[in-house]
Amino acid sequence: MNLRPLHDRLIVERIEEGEQQVNGIIIPDSAKEKPQQGKVVAVGKGKVKDDGKVSPLDVKQGDTILFGKYSGQEIKVDGKEYLIMREDEVLAVMA
Repeated sequence: MNLRPLHDRLIVERIEEGEQQVNGIIIPDSAKEKPQQGKVVAVGKGKVKDDGKVSPLDVKQGDTILFGKYSGQEIKVDGKEYLIMREDEVLAVMA
């Protein structure tokens, strides 16, 4: 992938969850919600403060994160889907 996010942005690849079942009924793909966790593929250099200094990001490449249902902007690169989001849209980093 030839993308580098700017400033405090991240590029995230969603982590697909296993097949969902409710009381033995398999839910079709069209009815499933998109997963709200992903793996960080790339990070920007950091947030630029008012004084011009760059504050590094807490999230790093390779982290598994949780994010909100409507977070980020979906993009497609080389046939794969990614999300671009700001670091403040990340809810948690999974250990």
